[in-house]
Amino acid sequence: MSRRRASRRKAGLTPIRRLAIVGASAAVTAAVVLGLVLAWGLWTFYGPGPAARQGGETIVVLRRGAGVREIASSLESAGVIGSSALFTAAAQVTGATGELKAGEYRFASHASLRQVLDDIRNGRVVRRFVTIPEGMTSEAVVEILNANPLLEGVVSAPPEGSVLPETYQIERGDDRAAVLKRMMDAQEASLAQLWAKRQPGLPFDTPEEAVTLASIVEKETGVASERPRVAAVFVNRLRRGMRLESDPTIIYGLTRGRPLGRGIRASELAAATPYNTYLIDGLPPTPIANPGRASLAAVLDPPKTDELFFVADGTGGHVFAKTYEEHLRNVAKWRALEKAKAAEAAGAAEAKAAPKAAPGGN
Repeated sequence: MSRRRASRRKAGLTPIRRLAIVGASAAVTAAVVLGLVLAWGLWTFYGPGPAARQGGETIVVLRRGAGVREIASSLESAGVIGSSALFTAAAQVTGATGELKAGEYRFASHASLRQVLDDIRNGRVVRRFVTIPEGMTSEAVVEILNANPLLEGVVSAPPEGSVLPETYQIERGDDRAAVLKRMMDAQEASLAQLWAKRQPGLPFDTPEEAVTLASIVEKETGVASERPRVAAVFVNRLRRGMRLESDPTIIYGLTRGRPLGRGIRASELAAATPYNTYLIDGLPPTPIANPGRASLAAVLDPPKTDELFFVADGTGGHVFAKTYEEHLRNVAKWRALEKAKAAEAAGAAEAKAAPKAAPGGN
């Protein structure tokens, strides 16, 4: 009997060994489960995300001050990610929680969780722009800003000549006043840089006067290559005590820079306004528009010439003259060209209005 018990003990497992086997089995199972969870997490993080609900991308706007949970919820609601909980966990694990940036984002269809998180962490917002053309008045600048649906707040017109015409990057939700301040800061910085390198002996004393003259140059020509030459004419006239006699200044005195839609009348040439440079000496009291950097540079470093006059040449540019007699000849050519164009236009209008011959007949 004792021999049978002994053989059973040898053939069986002790409690300790049984515990060891169970523990090893549990460890293997846990390792397998952990591996599967890790593989699933990596796939979820690096693998393709949900398809865009419409088209090939999804636009999401993340508000300023939003925390990681609100951001995750917004992304999930938009269908960019499949789980807000996983996004939150990924942000915490990667240390991105406090680095997520507000703004407007564009996510491609099937963007991975990693890509979405990386874009928001690095602030890869949708790039949008607003362009202020050279020679635009400050009132027109503000009209552009107030009409832009991406911007917020209301802003009033700044002093004439205080904005640098340029293309500026904006983001959805930007404050209009802040955008306008960037434009004014850019003008101040540009003017300071150019003023420091100005040509000696210029016939004006302050940066503000330089802006005023540059605004007249800006409105006088739409041909970029002509700006230095036009600037030189006005600088020469100021040095000689001649009046500037600039048509755009008359228009500004009448309409604050809005187009007349017609030619200037003789009565308007004789109208006494502070901006009528046919009647006043020197510069008008303020700029008549916002000049670009090229016009500012032109008046602060004009070429050395003896030219005192210019008139339109019929091609969008101007023809220049050193003497009044030469200028009168150029004016006569311009008026003849205008007359020929008017006659041609009248003939075309008459031909268009003439009744057509009836079809058929002998």
